[in-house]
Amino acid sequence: MLQHKIKIETTGHYFLLGEPSPAVRQFWIVCHGYAQTADEFLKKFELLDDGKKLVVAPEGLNHFYKKGFDGDVAATWMTRRHREDKIGDYSNFLQTILEKYLPELSADVRVVLLGFSQGTATVCRWMMEKRPNFHDLICWSGMPPEDLDYKSAADYLKTKNLYLLYGSTDPFLTPDRLTAVQEIERKNSVDFDEKPFVGGHEIPIEVLRDFLKNIQN
Repeated sequence: MLQHKIKIETTGHYFLLGEPSPAVRQFWIVCHGYAQTADEFLKKFELLDDGKKLVVAPEGLNHFYKKGFDGDVAATWMTRRHREDKIGDYSNFLQTILEKYLPELSADVRVVLLGFSQGTATVCRWMMEKRPNFHDLICWSGMPPEDLDYKSAADYLKTKNLYLLYGSTDPFLTPDRLTAVQEIERKNSVDFDEKPFVGGHEIPIEVLRDFLKNIQN
């Protein structure tokens, strides 16, 4: 039995908060976690809807029923099956979104990439695959992938602000996993500014509001 594959055109969906215009000062692309949908995820960022920010929430290209064969539907970015193809597909999707809106914004707009949970790996892999132009990378409740060669992108990353936000009781970011992040930093000469908060695997509104002080034009 031989496996084959063929490239096809597909359709990606995303949700928008704000209106694109030269008045926009910050352009955010926010990627949800496993078993979420983009529209529900985007609600967590409604405080950014101030007329000066444009927020795009892309949705994972793969969908499934949360329970059984019917009911609520959720999305995921990838699984281990056909992994490299899925990374290529969603990297093209996210890059296309970025390139669609940048021409409608001012030349000095600040580009912020945020990934939550599984979305963290998604954004990091897109970053390393396509090298998009951005200013801030926010890994929220998720680790930067250990298998990426950040050192090879040293010149690209040295001008970027890299953040890692996580809750003090997050069951997925254990002390062992945080130690692994430190090893990634040491091995690759890269630095993620860690910003722990009191909470779990979540994006509390008050934590996001406070963090915005770091994202200034």
